[in-house]
Amino acid sequence: MSQLTGVYAVTQPRPDLEAAVAGALRGGVGVVQYRDKGDDPERRRQEAIALRRLCEDAGALFLVNDDVALAEAAAAHGVHLGRDDGSVAAARQQLGDAAWIGVSCYDDLERARRLVGEGADYVAFGSMFPSPTKPESGLAPMELLRSGREVTGCPTVAIGGIDADNIHQIAEAGADAAAVVSALFAADDPEAAARELVARWQRSR
Repeated sequence: MSQLTGVYAVTQPRPDLEAAVAGALRGGVGVVQYRDKGDDPERRRQEAIALRRLCEDAGALFLVNDDVALAEAAAAHGVHLGRDDGSVAAARQQLGDAAWIGVSCYDDLERARRLVGEGADYVAFGSMFPSPTKPESGLAPMELLRSGREVTGCPTVAIGGIDADNIHQIAEAGADAAAVVSALFAADDPEAAARELVARWQRSR
């Protein structure tokens, strides 16, 4: 199974989501996080299971955003928790020792230190750039990407407004992975978009 590195795809709803994720995987992404705030739990369960199978076939990690119960139901490889999504300890108890548990740390290094102490496997900082997905988010300083790993000893993920024009800045700043939303899932051709993102990431490492 892939380690947490490189281009990390965070989904947004689209009618051809399964095909879009398959394309992103062919394009080289190594992590997919299923993010859907919709109110149809059965559709979300079916989509999550389908995406988990695609990821397993591609040797990629499959994570679920926010929803520990859905992660368990879909046999996901882990979950990503935001500020209001419950504790790391509760997620660990439900999903088991092998699960990846990531946490959003915004621009807060002390939060990262505390949550890794509680058992989180990776920390995410952002928004790094103005984000069309979360326009209300404040910006996190680039130096957090390197200092986050130094302080916590675990992988750091950058998120927020990352695209093909700026992903090199994230790689150069020392992040382990760059989480990308709109640059992949608002693209007409997610596979081509993924290939470009991965190529620019690798050139900058």
